[in-house]
Amino acid sequence: MKTKSNLYKRNNLIQLVYGLVIIVAVNIISNYVFTRIDLTSEKRYTLAPATKDMLKNLDEYVFFKVYLEGDFPAGFKRLRNETREMLNEFRAYSRFVEFEFVDPSESSDEKERNKVYELLVEKGLQPTNLKVNEKEGNSEQLIFPGAIVSYLNNESAVDLLKTRLGMPPEEVLNSSIENLEFTLASVIRQLAVKTRPAVAFIEGHGELSKIETADIGNALAEYYRVERVRMNKQLGSLTDFKSYDSTGRIIIRNKYDAIIIAKPDSSFSEKDKFILDQYLMRGGKIIWFFDPVYATMDSLQQTRTTLGFGMDLNLDDLFFKYGVRFNQELLLDLNARPIPIVTGMVGDQPKQEFLPWYYFPVISASSKHPIVNNLNSIMTDFPCTLDTVAAAGLKKTSLLASSSYSRVAKPPVLIDLQMMDNYPKSPRWNQFASTFNLPPQMVAVLVEGSFKSLFANRIPPQLANNDSIGFKTESKETSQIFVSDGDIVRNQLHYSKGYPLPLGFDQFTRENFGNKDFVLNAMNYLIDEDGLISIRSREIKIRLLDKNRLDKKMVWVKTINVLVPVLIIALFGFILQWRRRRKFVVKRK
Repeated sequence: MKTKSNLYKRNNLIQLVYGLVIIVAVNIISNYVFTRIDLTSEKRYTLAPATKDMLKNLDEYVFFKVYLEGDFPAGFKRLRNETREMLNEFRAYSRFVEFEFVDPSESSDEKERNKVYELLVEKGLQPTNLKVNEKEGNSEQLIFPGAIVSYLNNESAVDLLKTRLGMPPEEVLNSSIENLEFTLASVIRQLAVKTRPAVAFIEGHGELSKIETADIGNALAEYYRVERVRMNKQLGSLTDFKSYDSTGRIIIRNKYDAIIIAKPDSSFSEKDKFILDQYLMRGGKIIWFFDPVYATMDSLQQTRTTLGFGMDLNLDDLFFKYGVRFNQELLLDLNARPIPIVTGMVGDQPKQEFLPWYYFPVISASSKHPIVNNLNSIMTDFPCTLDTVAAAGLKKTSLLASSSYSRVAKPPVLIDLQMMDNYPKSPRWNQFASTFNLPPQMVAVLVEGSFKSLFANRIPPQLANNDSIGFKTESKETSQIFVSDGDIVRNQLHYSKGYPLPLGFDQFTRENFGNKDFVLNAMNYLIDEDGLISIRSREIKIRLLDKNRLDKKMVWVKTINVLVPVLIIALFGFILQWRRRRKFVVKRK
């Protein structure tokens, strides 16, 4: 009996020593070998390689002050917890990441709270007026779902809640959580980047003016060095002589990593087309915002009709060579942005209503590509359609498209405000709506690969072999984005004071659309040297409880959640005690 008891104690002591040795060994190894295990099905806590590399290269502290503390509904608590988890994940890869969660409404003094709110708005955070549904009634709460990020002497505001028109609140929160890694990593890159890539807006062909692209220009300037360039048929307008190679040939490189051509309205010369073609052949990236049909609301200010007509800008052959065809046809859609229109008189005052203007479709993402994944709807003004054509070695990805209730009108098009008499509650609505029977029409496409030069075999050999020109017949791997509405990149101007408004903001409906995010995402994808944009394709499944069933069975659910864990622990304890008694208690004879 005594020998058996001593043996039992000895075995327990050996197991204890082994356990301590293993714990010490694991801790020593963990100091030299870093690893993390993500057991979630979506790998939501596994950072992208680009994010890890960026964090490991940090050499100064990045401080996040997150304003997501307080008494929130469950959805916003989830956003807060996921943000904290993501920042903890960042900190696991870099000791230079610090964060703090703050409640902007913690002060009981209303004046003090208002001062904090005003300061946050000045720094760039947008408030959200949260309506909370409670059994006692509805209440409102002002929150700031964002963060102020500091790096060295630089500071930037970042919104963590990514709203989308027409999307239920649960999906908005889920979309915001899906984008957390990209959102937080992007703001770090924005603040920490030392050498900024160069981006240029092309001028000289009636493109949008500086004030019409003021907001997107300022937004791009946070990430890139932005210039405006007039080609003027100068071969060196987009390229620059750098050096000589080992054979003595001149090396010519592009001055700009990407260029934007925003709504030209006059013809391109063959020489300017050659300059653009050779810029692309050297690996340049281009975003085309192009209107094949000219139509404007300006003339409708005075009359009820205007005319839309096709434009020949001498670019069709260039587009065709690059695998795209812009169609000279205006796109109409039942899913359209409303505009204010006078519908009658009330006394001596005009009566104004907002009615859908079908020439202003609200378009959305047509794929899960990172450029448009989880993107808000895009507002347009007189867009057209585009198609892709066969071109060897090129990959085409649709980005934006209309709804399933669209139609097209070929020029010359009589644009008449009388069309707005056909709205959903009008007597002729069913007959009118039946004419919108086309499937989704493509408005934006990404083309990637090795492009062939339009000017191959078209210029004299003495020019093709001229080292100072450096003519190329085929490009290295590069990409272009084609958009069949130039107004997507144009910000509105205040109707009375004339200053530029944020891109994507409609001053009449007071709605925010995703135009700015689309252009920024497009540019980030084209120039993205770190691969951060690929993070936007991450998806997290929504696992929501059925609220109606939960309300009906609330007592039963609470009882199960409280009692079942206790019963399971008690059962394991009983089984363990029974085994110990059976193994070690000697039966008396």
